[in-house]
Amino acid sequence: MVGFIVWLVIGGVVGWLASIIMRTDAQQGIFLNIVVGIVGAFIGGLLFGGNINSGVITPMTFLVSLVGAVILLAIVNLVRRGAVR
Repeated sequence: MVGFIVWLVIGGVVGWLASIIMRTDAQQGIFLNIVVGIVGAFIGGLLFGGNINSGVITPMTFLVSLVGAVILLAIVNLVRRGAVR
């Protein structure tokens, strides 16, 4: 249970930072930030082959999650607006 809560908190932070980087923070709420952070961690793990699901949060897993979340938001912006901000 504690691991799940930590996952949500870290996902929220990663999603929030990614939304600030991509300038979409005003359009997103906390729930969407959490979703972006968690899905971004999954995407980053797939792209970079990182062991993101090891249960240990390191600076490298955090960075991989953040890059994945930024990529996710870039794809969403590309589909929604036809341009990556």
